[in-house]
Formats: sequence, C-alpha cells, structure tokens
Amino acid sequence: MLANGRSERVREKKIGLIIATFTGGYFILLFLTPMMLTTGSIPELSGRANRIDYATEDGWGSWGNQNHGDNAEIGHNQEDLGLFSWSDLNPIAAFVYAFGDLNCHQKSERSWEINGNQMAVCARDVGLFLGLAIGALLWRKRGLNRWTIRDSFLSIFKDEQIEFLYREDRRMLGMIILISLGTIPIGVDGFTQLLSSYESTNIVRLITGMGAGFVLSWWSCAAISSKPNSFETAELVKLPANAKLVFKD
Repeated sequence: MLANGRSERVREKKIGLIIATFTGGYFILLFLTPMMLTTGSIPELSGRANRIDYATEDGWGSWGNQNHGDNAEIGHNQEDLGLFSWSDLNPIAAFVYAFGDLNCHQKSERSWEINGNQMAVCARDVGLFLGLAIGALLWRKRGLNRWTIRDSFLSIFKDEQIEFLYREDRRMLGMIILISLGTIPIGVDGFTQLLSSYESTNIVRLITGMGAGFVLSWWSCAAISSKPNSFETAELVKLPANAKLVFKD
C-alpha cells in the first residue's frame, strides 16, 4: 500500500460497495415491493420491534394477527383491518416484509403506503437504510485505511480541512462529535416521543433516521477497513499536519 493510501484503495472500495449494495438494495426494494404487489394486499400493521409478528395468520409468529384491541399501545385488532402473512407472499416480497417484521414495529401511523400497501418498515427505518447506503458510498469514494479507526473515520475529509484536529490531537473528540451529530437527533426525537405526549412526524423520523444511518455506516466502514497489517510500520501512515502514530506502553 502507498503511504497515503489514495492510489490503492481496493479494500476500502470493496467494503463500501458491499455495504452500499446490501443497504441500498433493501432501500430500493422497500419502494418497489409494495408497488409490484396487488393494490391493497398489505393492510395496516402494528407489531413489535425485534419480534416476528406476521409470519402466519394463526400459527407461529402470528402475534400481530391477534386481537389486541383498538386502543392498545402496541398492536391492534388486525382482523378488522385484514389479516396478513408475509410467508404467503412471493420470495422477494416475503424477504422484504420478514426483515421489516423482525427489525421494525411497523406501526401503520408511522409508516407510508404505496399502491395502497403499507411499506415493510416505518419512516424512520426508511431513512436509516438510505443513510446507511449514502454513508457507504461516501466511504467508497473517499475513505482510507489509516491504521486506527478514528484516523480512518476522519479520512473522508481533505487533509487540510482537519489539520487542526491533528495539531491539538483532538481527532478522537472530532470523531465523537461527528457521530453525536448523527445520533443525538434520533435519540432526542425518539425518547421525547416515548416519554411525553409529543408525536413526531414521518418527515422528522425520515431525517433523523437518515442521519443515524449515515454515521453508523461511515463508522462501520472505517472500523472494518482499519487494517494495521496493510502497513509495514506505523511510520508509513500519512496523516494530516505531518502527524505520526505514536504508541504508548
């Protein structure tokens, strides 16, 4: 590998492409799947996050199809709205809705409809997958392996833009601030909604989800790409402001 890593970014490009392909592919399927299904075949849903609720109508994983009452905090009377089982869908649609079922609460009031069909995940998760894909694509274009995660994370910036962080050795603080800028809004919006009468909007959920997904993808790409054994010695890692990696005992 060259000292600055800009000419041989094979590993970084591959990692960014893999993550962008999976997250971006699922993001696209979130829109295509309800468009391709029969109009009105996916009713209003209301399940639990990190649970399987709509695998079958009355067998395993059918919690969402049970009667939870019209005023239940989680779930509703699904029979009034139409029973739903993603295992009855075609393989691609079944994957999209099964993945959404497992990872998202799928509350109808926090989700969008396309072609009369509720999407597989809520608006916040739509933003999350969009942010994941954008972060991975940015990493593919700019990211570098610079030995440590924090230095790799900051590598998407031009060296002259972040020299001040290296002169004062504030690069860890810089990474934490950038991650916080992406994650704090989703935390504030989500917990305020949980602990008060405040009700967010789907546009706010989309934006906060996108910010969190972006920094999560950015950090993950940097963490996976940080590979010290790509360098013979730490001195070969070119950092902004002519900084050098120093390891303390």
